[in-house]
Amino acid sequence: MTNWNHTFRKNTGLSPYVWVVLYILPFYFIFRTSSTPLIVFGILMIIVFFVCYVLSFVSKGWYVYFWSSVQIVISVAMSLVFGYVYFSLFLAFFIGHLKNRAAFITMYTVHLVTTFATVNYGFATQNPILFNQLPFVFLSLVAVILLPVSTYNKNKEDKLQGQLEDANKRISELVKLEERQRIARDLHDTLGQKLSLIGLKSDLAGKLIGKNPAQARAELRDIQQTARTALKEVREMVTRMRGTKLEDELFRVEQMLKAAQIEFTLEGDPKRLHTSLIAENVVSMCLKEAVTNVVKHGGATCCSVTVDSSATELVVKVRDNGIGMEGPAERYGGNGLKGMKERLEFVNGSLDIVSDRGTTLTIRVPNGYAPSREEGEG
Repeated sequence: MTNWNHTFRKNTGLSPYVWVVLYILPFYFIFRTSSTPLIVFGILMIIVFFVCYVLSFVSKGWYVYFWSSVQIVISVAMSLVFGYVYFSLFLAFFIGHLKNRAAFITMYTVHLVTTFATVNYGFATQNPILFNQLPFVFLSLVAVILLPVSTYNKNKEDKLQGQLEDANKRISELVKLEERQRIARDLHDTLGQKLSLIGLKSDLAGKLIGKNPAQARAELRDIQQTARTALKEVREMVTRMRGTKLEDELFRVEQMLKAAQIEFTLEGDPKRLHTSLIAENVVSMCLKEAVTNVVKHGGATCCSVTVDSSATELVVKVRDNGIGMEGPAERYGGNGLKGMKERLEFVNGSLDIVSDRGTTLTIRVPNGYAPSREEGEG
């Protein structure tokens, strides 16, 4: 019972008991008259109205507008004959659930005009029933104006929210798929070649062990060294998978530039970020790639990194005074730049490159929900 009440309130915005009162209320207006034919006529109209009301929700196509038109006619008749204007609330609620914008505007306009015309006619003819319930009639007219619009906007918002949730799930799936593909590529690049080399050298050592033991021992030493190198690279890859904070990456960047005898300058505070951990990890990887390009290809003597984090985005700029990018991008680590752009695309980021008396790389990522450091580390 509680779940039903919650569902009803969520879908209608009203307590189910309010609708029960509206269901019973027309009978009170009908039985106030002493005319038996009018009582029978009123009961038939109530039954037909609620049958059409149900049919309008379950029907499709032009049937929806036919049943709605019948309801509007009955609502007008009940207002003129019995002074009961509250069927207009049922219609207002139904019209708000129309999904087609043109149909909503049309039905909303027709219902609004007929309701106001009927009420004004009742006041013009000095209908005492309408005058006795004047405050409630006024509230009903306000509801006829506002209820369809609010219901329509609420349904539209719920639909957009559902689409947004579906899009987020899809993005999450794509990110996971890309991460699996990246891991597969890294494993292939890291282990594939070395395992093949170990296999070839093992076969060669097996053939040489009887003919040339010295050469066989040399091959075995190469196998050991290759295995150690592969293990080291796998460990480094696992470390990268765990994620890197921008603050930690900047420390390694400083050490790298210092080893390359390139002056390093940091502007901004990498500790006060508003971005998510996954976006920070992507920015850290891109920063590492950018500084690696500066060391390998830039010919620079100084390099500066600027970190600018606002409520809307994180911007990291890497500037150097090197030779710039006069040639094609491939000459300056084009594959690395391509990888940076691909990583940034998955967090809706962007990469801009300007070459003027050096090179400036601007990395941008939007700021969304950023879990706290304690939450992220827990």
